[in-house]
Amino acid sequence: MNLLFSCTEDFESKNYTIITSQCKGPKYQATSCCAALKKFACPFSDKINDLKTDCAPTMFSYINMFGNYPPALFASLCSEGKEGLSCTDDEVNAGKTNGVPLRFAQSPMLMLTAGFLTSLFNWF
Repeated sequence: MNLLFSCTEDFESKNYTIITSQCKGPKYQATSCCAALKKFACPFSDKINDLKTDCAPTMFSYINMFGNYPPALFASLCSEGKEGLSCTDDEVNAGKTNGVPLRFAQSPMLMLTAGFLTSLFNWF
């Protein structure tokens, strides 16, 4: 059995307004939704990309909970290549002091897990 370590980032207390105010349905626009996701998630990309933790599924479960988004919305809308979304844009990294380019990878397995967890939470 492959157990994940608990995420050290407190995604429960994050402000998701940057996503929920820009990514609205019923016709979700990839441009606005993906830009908002990047602005929110890129500061945490090192933790989200750590596949030994539950950071990515936890973050996506809260995004879906606060935004009431359909399962796997961001996985289907947001793709910039096989490595996922780039966090190297100046706009995304505004406020970062180390200037290190980061990658926010959305692996298919990770997105399936996030979608499954979101669906599971919606049943209860």
